[in-house]
Amino acid sequence: MLNVQGLTTEYADGKGKAVRAAKDISFDVPQGKLFTLLGPSGCGKTTMLRSIAGLERPVKGNISVEDVTVYSAGKGVFVAPNRRNFGMVFQSYAIWPHMSVFENAAFPLRVSKAGFSKKQIEEKVERVLKAVALESYAGREATRLSGGQQQRLALARALVMEPRLLLLDEPLSNLDAKLREQMRFELKRLQRELNLTTLYVTHDQQEALALSHQIAVMNDGQIVQLGSPRDIYEAPQTRFVADFIGSSNFMECKVAARGSEAGRWAVESPAGTIEVVSEEALDVRDKLTVAIRPENVHLIEPGKENGASGNLLEGRVDTKVFLGECVDYMVSVGETRLLARVHPSLRTPIGNPILVNIDPAKVNIITR
Repeated sequence: MLNVQGLTTEYADGKGKAVRAAKDISFDVPQGKLFTLLGPSGCGKTTMLRSIAGLERPVKGNISVEDVTVYSAGKGVFVAPNRRNFGMVFQSYAIWPHMSVFENAAFPLRVSKAGFSKKQIEEKVERVLKAVALESYAGREATRLSGGQQQRLALARALVMEPRLLLLDEPLSNLDAKLREQMRFELKRLQRELNLTTLYVTHDQQEALALSHQIAVMNDGQIVQLGSPRDIYEAPQTRFVADFIGSSNFMECKVAARGSEAGRWAVESPAGTIEVVSEEALDVRDKLTVAIRPENVHLIEPGKENGASGNLLEGRVDTKVFLGECVDYMVSVGETRLLARVHPSLRTPIGNPILVNIDPAKVNIITR
């Protein structure tokens, strides 16, 4: 549906020097899917969104929607933003304060060159307000809506023109934590029920994991990993991805020997000798970095390790933090400290010995 090929966008810095905000970006978004550009501030994700919307003019590459080219550097094609039929919702909802909810949603139709009749406008607005559960608020002043309702109104205004593509730039960042969590469910429901092809920009990892069909993790103007939320989280390919998305324990290791089974390798780590799984053959004495998610660091009280398999290491509880649904333990193991995220039923006191159990298949080998 959306195809981006080799897109490069530049802007001039204060000294007139060209700075590449997006560098040779390529990806596809299938019909009806939600695709997220995820990365820290300044990584180029918003520049990419604005380039696709037509608000920035790239210097290289091609953009097409439903096989229609809206930008091509080679062919000299640049379709104006208002002719691309894309819906957009920004971090600031830009709600018209002097208009009612109905009039805010109807505004794009009233200024459209399509010349919609009064009846058409009423039907379209009623349909989108119902989709975002605001039909009972149609006559209310927009400024009397809550933050979540204003966010849904901004969505309704973007959807009323039945856009080919919906572009969302940090749409939940102005909401408090509880409301942001609720709106994730609302967005996912709307996206699926209306079969919206959506490009979403955020720096919030949880948001990206919760909403997306596919995620492109960006850093320094480039896509460093592209995949499903589960692939991105469970198999990060770079240290940046493993560190930026969620939490990870990193250890610098050296390959010592083949492991106890095919595909396993024994490596020397600061926590002691552990086994890892690698589909690719490793050379003895190779140096590598491994990353282990805190929830994959299982803690067992001494004497209760019967049936435990995989890597079993001796440690000591340094500190712990109660988080309600889980407890974060910091455990000294060998020459390092590992973060473990466990169920609150474990109540081992600080200073007590603890066993650390890690599945070799859950140890990610970082290649870049």
